[in-house]
Amino acid sequence: MGVVRNEHERVVAAPAEVVGALLDRLSAPDDPVFPTPAWPAMTFDGPLAVGAAGGHGPVRYRVTAYEPGRRVRFDFTDPENGWHEIRVEPLGERRCRVRHVLEIEPRGLERVLWPTVIRPVHETMVEEVLDNFERAATGECACPVAWTPRVRLLNRLGWPRPEAADWPAEARLIRDAVDGPGYRDAYRMPLLPGLPRDPGAWTGVLRDAFPVLAREGGELLLDVDVAGLTARASLLVDERHVWLCTAVRADTARGRLYWALVRFFHPPMARLMLRRTHRRLALAAPRAPWRSRLTL
Repeated sequence: MGVVRNEHERVVAAPAEVVGALLDRLSAPDDPVFPTPAWPAMTFDGPLAVGAAGGHGPVRYRVTAYEPGRRVRFDFTDPENGWHEIRVEPLGERRCRVRHVLEIEPRGLERVLWPTVIRPVHETMVEEVLDNFERAATGECACPVAWTPRVRLLNRLGWPRPEAADWPAEARLIRDAVDGPGYRDAYRMPLLPGLPRDPGAWTGVLRDAFPVLAREGGELLLDVDVAGLTARASLLVDERHVWLCTAVRADTARGRLYWALVRFFHPPMARLMLRRTHRRLALAAPRAPWRSRLTL
């Protein structure tokens, strides 16, 4: 397989100046174009400018050309095997064309992954980017892209996994909730743009089955006691992550026996519940153009 060239374009019924202003907000906190949180956010180590390095998800690139309001080009960096760019081309006073072009030379395993995994996801994301240009500039999208069963499966399989970590400093309620816990853990996932900042929206992690004991700032403390155990769970939303923290103390012989069995299943179940809720909320979040209008 040689060099692959992939092109997508959309004619938008809006002036090039309006659409170009949207292009300039790529990767900004109020980015109205990139389709996150359904997909990983586009982020860089600084503002959108030549030399900025970053990417989305595992895809790494840097900005190598930038004409404000007209064009931005990204060269892949790991590996250095191609580039992609977005252009805004005027078509008169009230119409323009948005064009996305990718050139890449798949190597090694990529030769198999490109047609089976990378291309279907890439094409869906690019069409969502074009949908969002159209929505943000005109208020509607005439023919939005639909996910195929393959893309939906790939999105599910590729969803990020929770990361184990120590309790964050902001988790004050869980620290004081259980005296002398024999077990404690914490798992976190990235708080993507568009995901709820209210910890109450995340109680579905525990299937909304447990009473709320306290709330302080971005932390919610829940009573998850079972017979013979004193157990508390904390849902915390900070600037970068959503956290699920747990503290458990076995109070009786029955509780110690029960926890000796359950503790082996608790970590994978906690990760699974947090990941499922993270994805469910991401797919239900308002689209980027509507969120960006709320932040203006």
